[in-house]
Amino acid sequence: MSKTILNRVILNKTALNKLFLFFILLNSAQSFSQTAETPKHLSQTANQQAAVASAHPLATQAGIDIINQGGNAFDAAIAVTATLAVVEPYSSGIGGGGFYLLHQSKSDRYVMIDARETAPSSADKDLYLDEKGNVIDGASITGAKSAGIPGIPAALVHLAERYGKLTLKQTLASAINHAFNGFPVDEYYQRMVRFRLNALQKNKAASDIFLQTGDTPELGYHIVQKNLAKTLQKISTQGFSGFYKGELASTMVADVRQNGGIWSVKDLADYKIIERTPDVSSYRGMKLIAASLPSSGGLVLSEILAILSAFDIEKMDEAQRIHIIVEAMRRAYRDRAEYMGDPDFIEVPSEFLTSDAHIKSLISSVDQNASTPSASLKAVAQPSGQGSDTTHFSIIDKQGNIVSATLSINYPFGSCFVAKGSGVLLNDEMDDFAAKPGVPNVYGLVGSRANAIEPGKRMLSSMTPSIVETSERIAVIGTPGGSRIITMVLLGILEFYADKSADEIVNAGRYHHQYLPDVISYEPDVFDESLVNALQELGHKTKALERTYGNMQVIVLDKKTGRLDAASDDRGLGKAKVLP
Repeated sequence: MSKTILNRVILNKTALNKLFLFFILLNSAQSFSQTAETPKHLSQTANQQAAVASAHPLATQAGIDIINQGGNAFDAAIAVTATLAVVEPYSSGIGGGGFYLLHQSKSDRYVMIDARETAPSSADKDLYLDEKGNVIDGASITGAKSAGIPGIPAALVHLAERYGKLTLKQTLASAINHAFNGFPVDEYYQRMVRFRLNALQKNKAASDIFLQTGDTPELGYHIVQKNLAKTLQKISTQGFSGFYKGELASTMVADVRQNGGIWSVKDLADYKIIERTPDVSSYRGMKLIAASLPSSGGLVLSEILAILSAFDIEKMDEAQRIHIIVEAMRRAYRDRAEYMGDPDFIEVPSEFLTSDAHIKSLISSVDQNASTPSASLKAVAQPSGQGSDTTHFSIIDKQGNIVSATLSINYPFGSCFVAKGSGVLLNDEMDDFAAKPGVPNVYGLVGSRANAIEPGKRMLSSMTPSIVETSERIAVIGTPGGSRIITMVLLGILEFYADKSADEIVNAGRYHHQYLPDVISYEPDVFDESLVNALQELGHKTKALERTYGNMQVIVLDKKTGRLDAASDDRGLGKAKVLP
């Protein structure tokens, strides 16, 4: 659904601010009027190349191989998804879910494939509460009870049947090979294992697969997943029924229930992929196509960009620019917490949230000389911790078809529970529901009854696969990173708007604000002392993180030449590859 974007601004508390905003209005209106040229679409470009950027070299190569075999971007997406499920088990897997944003070049059609997990049919709003109504610590992030019904296997089948050219036997071959023969442990794998070691040790099936004699594997140790290879083979030959029905489904359900979970055979058989219309918004003539609800990404970005459209942030000094961006983040994340959830279960006021009236009210509340304490905004919840998870890949094929996909099993290694005999590591996406209104999840994100647990409901997500388009260039962009995903994509979009290269976009410094906790967190060395002081003088609380975060994958297309520029985030071990 197209979003209403501000072209003018009125309102503020003092006459001086009214006058100041009047000049902002003139500048903003001019910036929109100067972009009347209709962007040239991918199908109109010449000398088209192909490119794949993903979080792991083996997955990128799997996608490249499929394109070389005559497959399209959607076939490559199947291969990349399945290979990541094998070699990046801490971030994604066929026991998880995600969103695929597709562009079909021939018809110039955009569609979002919603492969988000669903709550089991016996789930209820009190699933993770004790007798006193308090949230049970860890219940929604570890063990079989924390797992929603997976969507990735259905997505693989859906992509093959509706969009691909090749068979699942062809597109899943690489993943099956890596699962059967193993892949070597690297330092990042070790770090993720150490983070969830205790939980992995509690489940024998998970320990046998992902650990080495019950402990963190040595560098170079091969992780072999023969049961997962067999499961992928079932999907390649039997399609949907190979995972969601029959012997495998019954076996998984029995083990889940034996270990305290609440899945049923019917839950698996009833799972459905949903095709949704992506969110579309604009910023100073730049068009953004992004994942729609139950991803909050597109709607939150629409709000942020609408607010920023009123301010000439490109001409501000660094501290003032960050201040305005943070204030926009703060307000959009607050709306996320109160209003957003699965649109098939609740009425999300999307049009209101991006309406002129609402955006004007948000802009009028921004003080350009001081931060707005989150506590002064309408309360939703109290702060908590942070985290990172998930994976992303970007693909463009030689015909101009696009896939921007963000996938997840939630917390690193998901639930740390493998359904016996299947090799399938289950997600812990049930934590993305609001276990109790006003109580934050493992990422510190808060929610209301809009995102409460209900049978069959899809939990609200931050995953934000996106495609950004100007009259001259197109970017395919996305990243993992838990609650920070949306702000990372935002900063990447602003870098793209500033005409930066793919490498500059993925490696730019990052900062984040999500309403609660009321603090600007930033990567090491991104803010120097003078900038921190300037932000603190504006009233912001700041926090330097110990580590970098995110793993962005970007492909940029030059429409005039058809040349592609692809980059994989230096923070990760991924790889981007362009085919001539």
